[in-house]
Amino acid sequence: MSTTQYASTSQESEPVKFAYWVPNVSGGLVISNIEQRTHWDLDYNIKLAQIAEQSGFDYALSQIRFTAGYGAENQHEPVSFSQALLHNTTKLKLIAALLPGPWNPAVAAKQIASISQYTGGRIAVNVVSGWFRGEFTAIGEPWLDHDERYRRSEEFIRALRGIWSEDNFTFRGDFYRFTNYSLKPKPLQPLPEIFQGGSSRAARDMASRVSDWYFTNGNTPDEIKKQIDDIRAKAKAHGRTVKIGVNAFGIARDTEAEARAVVAEIIAKANPEAVNAFGHEVKNAGAASPEGQGNWAKSTFEDLVQYNDGFRTNLIGTPQQIAERILALKDVGVDLVLLGFLHFQEDVDYFGKHVFPLVRELEARRAPRSQAAE
Repeated sequence: MSTTQYASTSQESEPVKFAYWVPNVSGGLVISNIEQRTHWDLDYNIKLAQIAEQSGFDYALSQIRFTAGYGAENQHEPVSFSQALLHNTTKLKLIAALLPGPWNPAVAAKQIASISQYTGGRIAVNVVSGWFRGEFTAIGEPWLDHDERYRRSEEFIRALRGIWSEDNFTFRGDFYRFTNYSLKPKPLQPLPEIFQGGSSRAARDMASRVSDWYFTNGNTPDEIKKQIDDIRAKAKAHGRTVKIGVNAFGIARDTEAEARAVVAEIIAKANPEAVNAFGHEVKNAGAASPEGQGNWAKSTFEDLVQYNDGFRTNLIGTPQQIAERILALKDVGVDLVLLGFLHFQEDVDYFGKHVFPLVRELEARRAPRSQAAE
């Protein structure tokens, strides 16, 4: 199957990076009763992390949840869980999700700086602005309007970076205040990378001003390109650059028909009550943005069976088809692919053996063309 060609907006000399969702939350990555040979306990995740770094994954993202729902009855806290995985790996970098509100930036900065010190700087953070009102209510945290949540997250990121890079840090914001605060030891250099997600105008604007990485939900290359062009134009106006990560659900099989059959089974065995409940919450979150275009605003029932629209990225098929589609994502400016799987250990190993080598081969073929153009 051919892929649409675009003028590249990313650095072709830089290999596309790969991350996987850490299943530190029960229920896997699909809201379905299909069998998932994936477990949320530490022993399973240690082995998974070791397989992942051997397979060529660069990052792993630990999720944040405070309340049960949609199959996520059990949740491990992401910062401590990330630390446990780091102590059982040597190369993999962990991205720990942080939620402003429950986390104060002073505490978060100290946690992450310490982990950076004793893991060789292999810790990053994903600042989650929040989409689930019921979760905030359950733990006694105030619920802010959509754009206010992003304003708070921006202050949170500015505070983290200031604490990590300055002595006698002073900051006067609407949500956080610091006076002559010095953190020692600071994290190792380079400073921990800061990721964030979102599709709304407020999310993109925040990324352009303060984040190192922007995660977006799964989508087609055309739709992803629209977001990337917007973010990068805004970042350039601020004298910055922002890297882009996209969510995807990976299903690789010997034939595309086999892979599509897996998707069909996942959707056929979806839990309608749980999917609709999840859809109600996230669509409210998407519609809450002033322009009504936040994450999940246009997601269908089938899209919502995979939490972050991962089916829409279409990394479903043979290893060759998936590799070509990853290069199509790279062509529109994607720097990192964040993958979820049905059977994590087996699928991570399979991608490492059969998909990633094809991606690197396709990238290598392009290298002479890129060098000739310089």
